[in-house]
Amino acid sequence: MVSLKKLQKQIYQNKIEKGFNTTDISKEFCLIHEEVSEAFRAHYKKEYTVGEELADVVIYVLGLSEILNINLEKEIKRKIKINQNRKYQRVGGVMQKV
Repeated sequence: MVSLKKLQKQIYQNKIEKGFNTTDISKEFCLIHEEVSEAFRAHYKKEYTVGEELADVVIYVLGLSEILNINLEKEIKRKIKINQNRKYQRVGGVMQKV
């Protein structure tokens, strides 16, 4: 199994080699938003590209994580534990943290 940290480094290296942005954090967040929108559009239109678009989302998130020196694999595992221990209740048809 490939670690997310290794993927982060590969994605970042590709950004450097291809001359993509590695310094404008705001731009990276905007590009992530754009990719999420493309994935939604593909899903909504029932296009076969939704998987590719979701891959783009993850690639941008991993790239940004590497730029910001965040070990995303560690953060995901930590957040999963937090979510598993949270209690929720349905309020007005919406699940909310208790």
